Amino acid sequence: MTRANLRIAVACATLAVTLAARAESAPAPTPPPPAAASFKAALAAKAPLLGVARAGPRWVAVGDFGVVVLSDDDGRTWRQAASVATRSMLTAVTFVDARTGFAVGHGGVVMQTADGGETWTRNHAAGADVVLLSVWFENADHGIAVGAFGFAMATTDGGRTWKTFAVGEGDDHDRHLNAVFALPAGPLFIAAEAGTLFRSTDAGRTWAVVRLPYNGSVWGGMALSGGGALVFGMRGHALRSTDQGRTWADVPTGTDQSWSGGLELADGTIVLVGLGGAVATSADGGRSFNTMIRPDRQALSAVGAGAPGQLVVVGLAGAALHRLPAP
Repeated sequence: MTRANLRIAVACATLAVTLAARAESAPAPTPPPPAAASFKAALAAKAPLLGVARAGPRWVAVGDFGVVVLSDDDGRTWRQAASVATRSMLTAVTFVDARTGFAVGHGGVVMQTADGGETWTRNHAAGADVVLLSVWFENADHGIAVGAFGFAMATTDGGRTWKTFAVGEGDDHDRHLNAVFALPAGPLFIAAEAGTLFRSTDAGRTWAVVRLPYNGSVWGGMALSGGGALVFGMRGHALRSTDQGRTWADVPTGTDQSWSGGLELADGTIVLVGLGGAVATSADGGRSFNTMIRPDRQALSAVGAGAPGQLVVVGLAGAALHRLPAP
């Protein structure tokens, strides 16, 4: 699959948009200029949404044109955030605690909220040619944002300053960095293209390349209970590790739809969501999956745990609820 068609989250009708040109230099140290605010829309929760995260009891989802929507009732109803200082596409969101969160997106923007997602200010702008795809925070101080063509940057002061760093070398230096995640008290990972996974055992200071037994793009990953890990991506591929990410085995999921989001529920059920309305569940720690296709067949980008028996899913058609099958 060519880089021009690589998934950079879930954007427009095919969930693949043309990636921005390579970032040529480090971000400027001066504060970014003021940005236009996102549009207000009555049907904002139906806009294309690419990321979702929990902020205490609240769900926060981000997407196209700087849209941010909030739900305080486990995804049953949504409202648009009061103020978001960007119209750039937002691709991912994470929260440090119930009030402090970060979102990243096109134009290298990093958005920050201090009130649980009600208002967002521009924290940083890495450059117009930068596409950020994922953001992760270890704690209130240390965070990493990654994106297209090997772009990566980190903060150690809660987002006040960001510094770019290299992840790969040689042929791996400009791999698209699709998602960053960590195992509890364990390694840090960046899921990338071309069957490549980057692994760090020193909180991101240095990185080693792990070659997966699959040469396609990996779009996401997550920690599993018991110390395991799962990565997932193109053409229905999911790969599981039981040794802290040193080795990986391909797990059949019963579909060729690409996976773009996943999580593990409190009861140990693993959920994957992806293109074509695909939703897969595993009750055995990711050793096997049962996959179904939602009737709307809308592409899904991310998933969260809603009320008991329900999932909060976001994607091309906005935010929705998905009922899990009975055990």
